Amino acid sequence: MEALQSWVSEHKLTSIGSLWASGVAASLAYSRARTPLKPSLRLIHARMHAQALTLAVLSGAAVYHYYEKHAEERRENASPNPHHLT
Repeated sequence: MEALQSWVSEHKLTSIGSLWASGVAASLAYSRARTPLKPSLRLIHARMHAQALTLAVLSGAAVYHYYEKHAEERRENASPNPHHLT
């Protein structure tokens, strides 16, 4: 899991672009099998679904980053300072 996290951390734009492209492909495949829409409408819907997926993942990453940062600050504040004389 840490290897995946470090790769995503180093290749943010690539991972976001890959996620978006995967979302478009999955939505196109699903809509082709399920709904009788014109190809142009399928593409519009696929783009919207991929954008929603990308926004959801980015929001989740922001929340994760926020809580990790604050958890680290809490750990630093909770640890005793060895240089502090009482």
